[in-house]
Amino acid sequence: MTATLPALAFAGIGLMGLPMTRRLLAAGYPLTLWNRTPDKCASLLAHGAQRVENPAELCRDASVVMLCLANTEVVREVVFGPGGIVEGARPGQLLVDFSSLEPAATREMAAELEARTGMRWVDAPVSGGTPGAEAGTLAIMAGGREEDVERVRPILAHLGQRLTRMGEVGAGQVTKVCNQMIVACNALVIAEVVALAERAGVDASLIAPALAGGFADSKPLQILAPQMAASQFEPIKWHVRTLLKDLDTAVKLSREQGSATPMSGLAAQLMRLHGSQGNLERDPATLVEMLREQCR
Repeated sequence: MTATLPALAFAGIGLMGLPMTRRLLAAGYPLTLWNRTPDKCASLLAHGAQRVENPAELCRDASVVMLCLANTEVVREVVFGPGGIVEGARPGQLLVDFSSLEPAATREMAAELEARTGMRWVDAPVSGGTPGAEAGTLAIMAGGREEDVERVRPILAHLGQRLTRMGEVGAGQVTKVCNQMIVACNALVIAEVVALAERAGVDASLIAPALAGGFADSKPLQILAPQMAASQFEPIKWHVRTLLKDLDTAVKLSREQGSATPMSGLAAQLMRLHGSQGNLERDPATLVEMLREQCR
């Protein structure tokens, strides 16, 4: 006898949310959607998903409500704003947030949501980008009660190759900040490397294969260096604004904790400079353009 799969709901059908929801539908989960731009749900509705008019309605049938949204302010609005999740939530339901948010704000919102409705919160930011979302190989770092994380583990197994509980609510967000510090600093150094190699007369397209398997190798190197060398910035896999947001979160967290993060602070300023030149909505591979300009 086959167990009935729990009904799920999902808010945020963007670069990451779209492939994640596709995988949940393919796994057979009943799925209800909300997105600020309804048209982005069209392909999912054709495969059996349902769409509602406001976030509160996501709670009508679902036992687990998932979010994959742009930033802390958007999550707060979707959860606590007019027609928000808080208006439909009830005890026994779980909110699983894949967004990358400020840890302190996550803890505050989780406490408020539980106090007002009984709905509990698991922060579960992800790493792996759109390729990982499409392949179901994301790394998921979770914060929340152990029983809540274990409750959603079978569901998240369709989205990621690894789910690690890092601690109580907010711990997942702290871990994602650490992840993004490494990724962003890596991306900037890779841009420096490609620009320098080009300036020195070396074929930069050979750098990633030449360094594969060595100490300098990494997934960002293998993904970004070829894109940068070829000036191939489409299709957009992620956004400069996302890395800048996460670096700003890292700097804020470091101040709160009294921890020195000079490399990430510099990375934030360089990312902000690049973003201010009209690149916030572009792929981080475009960072090489800034470094090429500096070489002229």
